[in-house]
Amino acid sequence: MTRRPAYAFVLAAVFSVSLAARGQEPEFRLPDGTPDIQGIWTNATITPLERPGDLADTPFFPSLEAAREYAARVLAQRNPDRRDGPPRADVSRAYNAFWWDFGTDVVETLRTSLVVDPPDGRIPDRTADAEARAAARREANAGRAFDGPENRPLAERCIIWPNEGPPMLPSAYNNNYQIVQSPGYVVILLEMIHDARIIPTGGRDHLPGAVRQWLGDSVGRWEGDTLVVETTNFDDRMNFRGANVNLRVVERFRRVDADTLMYEFTVEDETTWERSWSGEIPMRATEGPLYEYACHEGNESLVGVLSGARRREAGD
Repeated sequence: MTRRPAYAFVLAAVFSVSLAARGQEPEFRLPDGTPDIQGIWTNATITPLERPGDLADTPFFPSLEAAREYAARVLAQRNPDRRDGPPRADVSRAYNAFWWDFGTDVVETLRTSLVVDPPDGRIPDRTADAEARAAARREANAGRAFDGPENRPLAERCIIWPNEGPPMLPSAYNNNYQIVQSPGYVVILLEMIHDARIIPTGGRDHLPGAVRQWLGDSVGRWEGDTLVVETTNFDDRMNFRGANVNLRVVERFRRVDADTLMYEFTVEDETTWERSWSGEIPMRATEGPLYEYACHEGNESLVGVLSGARRREAGD
């Protein structure tokens, strides 16, 4: 068994006690007594989804200084305004720093990965069935990727962004979510590709299995001060990390204080992963308003991609 420094456990305990203590402050509630989780929240962070290899035995940064050093190193490596390296590297940085918003800090809990279970901070291995599906998908798309818009990625077509949720994972920019509540419903407005998840909280059953949706069918309930949302009925074309129609995501939203919304999620699909996996992101309050992400299917970029394919086929 790997021995971890005692201070890492102490640090983790301090953060856990801190979050618990903040949860004991005067509660945020709506007039009807429902917990108030409304606001504009961001999950932008440079903490990776999975724990990097050089931090394999380090679930938490040992100190705030160590976390800051890691953040500085990542930001320097990721800096798109750098002009070192060969011309190819320079061209790959065509979007300068103005266009990106990964975040500048690690999560406040000082975890080294957003994945908290399995304990190694890594997404479990995919099943043989999942690998076979992926191979079949690649074979079916071989040579057809540029045949028409239907074969292009959903994000490129401005239909859906794979990280926007559920689960809601940080991306390169537009990592903001606005939550609005009304009696019996919670609405989560996603900044990226401007979708809205309308979640009933009154005990509705899931839609029939034959009804599939891009963001799945979300049904919520309150467990104390925590909003628990279960989502099923995903469209197979979503293909979240290789998952299929059996994907089930359970999310938990709990307001810790005026500036923190603790977001936890568990991903399940026994036909895709060897076991379920879970993550945790303390989302921070941010100023609004959200601006429309003016992405639309059939935009000029898609026209350019397909036109370029036709020119290549013609031998130009």
